[in-house]
Amino acid sequence: VQLQASGGGLVQAGGSLRLSCASSGPIFSNDHIGWFRQVPGQEREFVAVINWRGGKTYYADSVKGRFFVSRDAAKNTVYLQMNGLKSEDTAVYYCATRRSDRATPLSSFESYYHEWGQGTLVTVSS
Repeated sequence: VQLQASGGGLVQAGGSLRLSCASSGPIFSNDHIGWFRQVPGQEREFVAVINWRGGKTYYADSVKGRFFVSRDAAKNTVYLQMNGLKSEDTAVYYCATRRSDRATPLSSFESYYHEWGQGTLVTVSS
């Protein structure tokens, strides 16, 4: 499976962007698709995750209520809708998959995710 994140760009504070994470291979029903972000010189941090089967989601506190993750099975794509962007949201955003079973809870731990796509840069100007 190869993942490709896209949709980043420059946006003013308070604006919105929608990121896409397209998979070149099949996404299995129990897979979890996570979004992470990284500021140069800092550690990568968890943003959000979605369960491919049922669409259950989990968010970092810093983005809860502003960011929304969704999936389109027909397009093999996961989206991250980002609203109310702040300067501190500036980062390179990555998507990643975690092969799981039906009972596996959603997780924010980066080490659990095994396939990573190239990132897309989001810059929020204040």
